[in-house]
Amino acid sequence: MEKVGKAKMQTSTTNNTGINDIAKRTSQFRLKWMRFCRNKLAVCGLVVIVILVIAVAAAPLYIDYARVISQNISERFQSPNPDHIFGTDQFGRDLFARIMYGGRISIFVGLATVAISFTIGLILGCSAGFLRGWVDTIIMRICDIVMAIPSTLLAMAIVAALGQGVDKMLIALSAGSIPGQTRTIRASVMMLSGQEYVDAARTYGMPTPLILLKHIVPNIIGPLIVGVMMGIGGTILRIASLGYLGIGIASPIPEWGTIISENQNAIRYHSYLGIIPGLFIMITVMCMNFIGNGLRDALDPKMKN
Repeated sequence: MEKVGKAKMQTSTTNNTGINDIAKRTSQFRLKWMRFCRNKLAVCGLVVIVILVIAVAAAPLYIDYARVISQNISERFQSPNPDHIFGTDQFGRDLFARIMYGGRISIFVGLATVAISFTIGLILGCSAGFLRGWVDTIIMRICDIVMAIPSTLLAMAIVAALGQGVDKMLIALSAGSIPGQTRTIRASVMMLSGQEYVDAARTYGMPTPLILLKHIVPNIIGPLIVGVMMGIGGTILRIASLGYLGIGIASPIPEWGTIISENQNAIRYHSYLGIIPGLFIMITVMCMNFIGNGLRDALDPKMKN
């Protein structure tokens, strides 16, 4: 009977510990969310980004793709009107439809680029910062070589070598972003790798991958998320820059930078062709930066409750 009673007490203690851990994580999340909500610009940016992402992701549901690529010369250069709320371009194509479909490339390629560069940078940075020695030397020297070339110029060279296309541009932009992510993550890992709890985990014989996943990565992920959000805005700008230069997404596939480029000769007389897509680029990048600032405040442990 005593053994049964002890077993029940141990089970009850384990259950209570699990419930307390869940409650603690929930309260921490609520605290960080409240900190984020104090930044009104960050909340406004999050709302705008959510609406914009839903609008461009659901574009095929309310816009026929024929309106994006079909030319109708008789309706060219129409100013914004009830039939074409953003007007039409030099080929009579609906500008609203092209911007909505173009946002699918500008936003989602930007998100994919940052996700790929962050994942690869996390693996390389953790390896270099924790293992040190020849692994650190090889990874850092490669990063130094790549970072010696400006990221936009490197992306241009890769696109010129591989050809135009969404997949090629994704590779080009990711290659230029990986070294910066790697160096940032390496510095954070090196700062934590000498902590007592990491030494204790080594003493108990915990495998290196498990130490990184359980003790290192959770403690550096907060500041890294802030950098990732800031990086999304810069990546969207680079996508638009490549499109404007004519080496990004090839027309007639719409992309915000490409839309401005193909109408640049008409912008002087039909300014809406440059102002409207330019506003979408500006608002998206600005809102991403607002969200990054809000996350920085929310995840900073020095912030008051």
